[in-house]
Amino acid sequence: MKIRTLVIAMALMVLAPSVARADEGMWLLSLIGKNYDDMRRAGFQLTPEDIYSVNQSCLKDAIVGLGNAGSPFWHFCTGEIISSKGLISTNHHCGYGKLQEHSTVEHDYLRDGFWAYTLEQELPNPGLTASILVRMEDVTARVKENLSDDMSEADRAAAIKKVCRVIEDEATEGTPYAAQVKPMFNGNQFFLFVHIIYRDVRLVGAPPSSMGKFGGDTDNWSWPRHTCDFSLFRIYTAPDGSPADYSKDNVPLQPKHHLPVSAGEINDGDFAMVMGFPGTTDHFLTSYGLAETMDVTNKLRYEIRTVKINILREEMAADQATRIKYASKYASCSNYWKYSHEQNKALKNLNTMGVKQQVEKEYSDWARFQKAPKYNDALGLIRQGYAARRDVEEAQQYLYEGILAGAEAPLFAARLSRTFAKELGEDKKADLSRYRGYIANFYKDYDEQVDRRLAAALFGYVYSHMDPAKCPEFLTKAQKKYKGDWNKYVDQLYKGSIFANAEALAKFMEKPNAKKAENDPLAAVGSQALDYYLALNAAVPQQTTDNLQRGIRDFTDGILQINDGKKLMSPDANSTIRLTYGNVMSYDPKDGVSYHYYTTMDGVIQKEDPENAEFEVPARLKELYAAKNFGPYTNKKGEMPACFITNNDITGGNSGSPVINGKGVLIGLAFDGNSEAMSGDIDFEENLQRCICLDSRYMLWVIDIYAGAKNLIEEMDIVR
Repeated sequence: MKIRTLVIAMALMVLAPSVARADEGMWLLSLIGKNYDDMRRAGFQLTPEDIYSVNQSCLKDAIVGLGNAGSPFWHFCTGEIISSKGLISTNHHCGYGKLQEHSTVEHDYLRDGFWAYTLEQELPNPGLTASILVRMEDVTARVKENLSDDMSEADRAAAIKKVCRVIEDEATEGTPYAAQVKPMFNGNQFFLFVHIIYRDVRLVGAPPSSMGKFGGDTDNWSWPRHTCDFSLFRIYTAPDGSPADYSKDNVPLQPKHHLPVSAGEINDGDFAMVMGFPGTTDHFLTSYGLAETMDVTNKLRYEIRTVKINILREEMAADQATRIKYASKYASCSNYWKYSHEQNKALKNLNTMGVKQQVEKEYSDWARFQKAPKYNDALGLIRQGYAARRDVEEAQQYLYEGILAGAEAPLFAARLSRTFAKELGEDKKADLSRYRGYIANFYKDYDEQVDRRLAAALFGYVYSHMDPAKCPEFLTKAQKKYKGDWNKYVDQLYKGSIFANAEALAKFMEKPNAKKAENDPLAAVGSQALDYYLALNAAVPQQTTDNLQRGIRDFTDGILQINDGKKLMSPDANSTIRLTYGNVMSYDPKDGVSYHYYTTMDGVIQKEDPENAEFEVPARLKELYAAKNFGPYTNKKGEMPACFITNNDITGGNSGSPVINGKGVLIGLAFDGNSEAMSGDIDFEENLQRCICLDSRYMLWVIDIYAGAKNLIEEMDIVR
């Protein structure tokens, strides 16, 4: 790993912490001009205005944040517009949930893939949104003029909320846009983001999961990869081009800009930039926060989810209908299950704790010479805050992973029972029919027997591993009454509950009763767990929480001041649009091991294992491979490219982000990071960090040759 050196000269020192390098950073688009010279040296051939401009079409206009109607500013994935008709590409795992929703035993799109050969065949997805940045603005000065250091954290938050609402309203008045002011650098800077958010996004195509998820959990977060990780959607608008809810009268979006798609060569060392909506990073995390991440968050998440993962694997392998129901849930659970484990391994191997402690030591040396005492106080407040909440964080992790996010019925029952009890208490004849859609949606992807297995296993695990002093009362009572027979306990809960299955709830809805809803045994468990989880927050004094927040902000402020004029620094990811740049690049992960920068379809055939669902290969792919029917998509060696790697800085939310060459052409889709550098969200390791990308030629080959979707190929601008 790299060696950080800090030079201290007398009382005036220059600190160069591990949070800023030219090949590291999630850069704000409006400030990318500061990076321009470095980007040009790396191979960038366009101008900053080609990336971000308010007055002309540019790359930002082709970048799409995928979200949900309830939280459109939080983007779970990124997509890119690749045609003049609003066609967007993203990862297969980003579209996986929608494929699952549309799948049935008769039409299993997860197993078989899906392709729309006409616009009429494209499938609507209510609630899915596509957000495109209109403009952004630094509003730090305007926000900070309402703040002062002697404010309480509550008063500070209220003042920020008030002024941000005014700024957002001004930015959107008389427009179809939506706006949000987001804090940067842990509340030391503020930026306004104005978006246009489209609400009619339709599924267009995706390969079968045996290709789109090839390698499964085994290959996840690993290189070399051979995963064909893409899916296609299309944005629709009202006839006048404005955002609109789904309607048969809507028309495909005419975007301001779309990306040409490359069918050309990719070489080691080529320039590569990734634009997208990364979720969260924590590069300013201290050693105290790192200890909590490793010893509580990651450790317990991995251990508890292992119980859940093993049950779901068994149940899904035994029945096709169950596999379809739980496919998206399993994928969501397993992704960060492995992430947590691999990140802890990388953090230990790279001695990230030692790196953080060294930065803090030298920060403290700097802080001693500052007039403002807040810089000297910051690390002490942080240390005390994390220590005070350690036991609470551990208890909450058990409650969340093992109960609230374990089996589904308890929390579902708790929420509905409270709603029903309240409405029926106020009006015994209250109409509950408006909840039928929500109820039907829940039970569509629910199996009572699977849920019972999960509840019994996870309740038992939480009871036997959690601190007895903090264990929920319902678990201690159940242990005493049923003498450790968790299956028997769970059977009694579900047997007596109106929420255990769709039939029982439908019967209740015919003659709803407030008392019955309120006293439901399954709902009682969910309610107790939820109430206890929330009540634990009060176990940490508010002043301690406020001091921790203030300490983190002041520590970050100190780092910014130390580096002012010396180092370019990017704020942590927070689901706002960013750009990272670097190069296509091979790497040597460990002694005696070297990894090439690309893989080919040869590796798909070599990895095939008919007895392992993670490495199944569709018969059609094998036929086309045997015939060497690769069309115009091979590399200069005649190979069919699959994936490649770059040294871009990415994280969750970047899934599906375009990988763009120096000329502004799409060469691939980012879909993963590598296990050796899973510490990257906390401390970037430039010698090991790699972004794993789908080669655009593999995507084009699947669309064209494998699926025969010539209609989609014809609407793209393909650069050969």
